[in-house]
Amino acid sequence: MKNMEKYLTLLNGEVDGLLLTSRYSRHYSAEFDIAEGVAIVSKKGCRYFTDSRYIESAENGIQGYEVLMVDQQNGYIKRLTDAINDFGITTLGYEEEFLTAGELASYQEKLPVRFAPDSKQIDSFRGVKEEWELERMRKAQEITDKAFTEVLGRIHAGMTELELQAELIYCLYKNGAMGLSFDPIVVSGPNTSMPHGVAGERKIQAGDFVTMDFGVLYQGYCSDMTRTVAVGYATEEMKKVYETVAAAQLAGIAVTKAGAIGADIDGAARKVITDAGYGEYFGHGYGHSLGLQIHESPSPNAGNKNPMPAGAVCSAEPGIYLPGKFGVRIEDVTVLKEGGCEILTKSPKNLIIV
Repeated sequence: MKNMEKYLTLLNGEVDGLLLTSRYSRHYSAEFDIAEGVAIVSKKGCRYFTDSRYIESAENGIQGYEVLMVDQQNGYIKRLTDAINDFGITTLGYEEEFLTAGELASYQEKLPVRFAPDSKQIDSFRGVKEEWELERMRKAQEITDKAFTEVLGRIHAGMTELELQAELIYCLYKNGAMGLSFDPIVVSGPNTSMPHGVAGERKIQAGDFVTMDFGVLYQGYCSDMTRTVAVGYATEEMKKVYETVAAAQLAGIAVTKAGAIGADIDGAARKVITDAGYGEYFGHGYGHSLGLQIHESPSPNAGNKNPMPAGAVCSAEPGIYLPGKFGVRIEDVTVLKEGGCEILTKSPKNLIIV
C-alpha cells in the first residue's frame, strides 16, 4: 500500500481532510522530502504547496499530490481555502504536536473548516517500516558503522572532547551522511556518567572511558548507535560495568521480536543490571523507535504494555552511570521480526581499548 493510501484510510467521515504541516508527515505521504511546505489530503484530491525555492524539486519528486506554488498572489491561506472548497472538506485533522498555538489560531480564523487534533493517527503508520524504508535505514547504519571504525584511529589522550566530536562528524559526512540525525554526544572520563552530556574542553586522559552516541540521515531516515571505549587501559571496575551493560543489551535483544511486550524487553535488560547491583544507575529506558525522526513510537520501554509490531525499528541501549566516576552505554538498532530481530548495527561490542 502506498503511504498516501494509508492516510486516506483515516478519512472516515468525522475527519474528511488532513492538514500536514510537519516535514516528517509531508515526507512520508509524498515519499519525497521538501524542507518547507504544507499539504492537504482528501479523498477527492490531494495538494502540496511550497514556494519558488522548492517548486522545481517538488514537481519532479513528489508522488500522489497536485503540486502548486505559493507566492504573494496565492499564499498558503488562499491555496488551502481553494482546496477546502474544491474538495468539500468540512473537518481537517491536524498535527497538534507540530503546529504552534499561534499557527492553529491563524488557521482557525482564516480557513472555512473545523479542526480536529489527529497527530496520533497520522503518526501511527510510521511505527511499521516498509522494506524500502528499511533499506534506507540499513544504509544509514552502514555509514555510521564505517565512521565509528574510522574515528577509533583518531582517539588519543590529550585531545579534547570537542576535537573528537569534530573528527567524528567529519567521518560521518566523509562516509556518506546526508545530515546528522541528532547532535552527537561525545564525553570522556567522569563526564560519561551523564547520559546526555555535552562535549567540552576536557582533555581525554589515559584510563578514561569515552562514550560516543551518534547517527546520520540517509534519504531522510535516521541511524543511531552508541559505543563506549577505553583509552590506554581499563580498571577492573570499568571492565565489570562494561560487561554488565553488554550482557544486559544481549538479554534485551534476545527477547526482541514481533509480539513482545515493550515493557518485557526493557525488563529483560534491566534485570541483568539490577541483579549485578547497579539498578539505581540505569535511569532511562531500554530503547526507542526511530525512522524519519530519531524518537518515534512504539518503544521497548517500561511504560509500553502493548505488543511490539513486526517491522518496528528500535534501539537497544541500556547503560550504567556512576556519578562522578564513569558511565557505559552500548547501543544497536534492531528491526523486529517474527521470532526475533535483525541487528542493523554491525560494529563490535566487545570492550575496545584504543
